[in-house]
Amino acid sequence: MKLLTLDTDYEYDFDLYGLVSPGKDYTIAWWLNKLFDLRLIKQKDICYTLAEREKLLIANYEFSTEHSVIRLFRNKALGACTARKPYLLPDLKEYDFVLQISGSLPKLYPHNFINTLLHIPLVQYVKQFDPLSLKFKENLIF
Repeated sequence: MKLLTLDTDYEYDFDLYGLVSPGKDYTIAWWLNKLFDLRLIKQKDICYTLAEREKLLIANYEFSTEHSVIRLFRNKALGACTARKPYLLPDLKEYDFVLQISGSLPKLYPHNFINTLLHIPLVQYVKQFDPLSLKFKENLIF
């Protein structure tokens, strides 16, 4: 019997930033709301079921307008997870949060945007990533 596979290409047309911070997700969301005049709102936690029947719960905040969507995720799973890789993006396990910006927001220069993010007292380091360079980029498709 011939086996058919579905080959799909997703568009990864968003900006992606990793944030290192010991802060809580709601505190980082509050600071982002304050600095960028957003309204990130806590959404239902994202649940991924892994092959070994483990579940990852990922904290999820979102702000959407007619033309753009901004999402803030906690990179490490919530609660006591025994999975080998308890991260939304295991490629970026050094980063505590992932900020995804898609749509037609007024484009800030990445350097200026990163400098503004570093004004958050709890943020220690920020780096922009190319989503296509990540091995687990499919975890960002919703």
